[in-house]
Amino acid sequence: MQQTIESQRLILRPFTLTDAERVANLLSDQRISEMTANIPYPYSVSDAHNWIQRHSNMFLSGTGIVYAIILKQTMEVIGTVSFPKIENGVGLLGYWLGVPFWGNGYATEASSLLISYMKEHRGLTQLQVTHLADNARSRSVINKLGVTYKGNQISHMQGKEREVCVYISTL
Repeated sequence: MQQTIESQRLILRPFTLTDAERVANLLSDQRISEMTANIPYPYSVSDAHNWIQRHSNMFLSGTGIVYAIILKQTMEVIGTVSFPKIENGVGLLGYWLGVPFWGNGYATEASSLLISYMKEHRGLTQLQVTHLADNARSRSVINKLGVTYKGNQISHMQGKEREVCVYISTL
């Protein structure tokens, strides 16, 4: 069973299907889609249901883990933090926040919390993370996490070629 994890301001818990409407609402801002590799715009409640339904199999197979980021103050979903890909101790970190929650340090706090948990409880030994080259907010989060910059590459995402910055650190 996927555990709940807490910090001073946040709770990380598995998504439930009742979160689908909130997820779709948060992702209704095109700025999030523009700064991520695989979130379509527009994003529907059906998209959210389909995405949430995949989480359990990822967790049970050990190939990934996805958490809802809950703001303790209001107990509302504000985004997600995940390792959508885990293999042989190597995890690819991913996250997004609803636009009203940008600039408060929540992405850094949630990412740090999940990295620590994964290292201690799931054998994470190497962290990989990427961001679109023009995503200054993600660059800031990754720099605060202390992940080592390795270079840029071109990746095909959302129907076009996009430049991404690649970071890798051994834990």
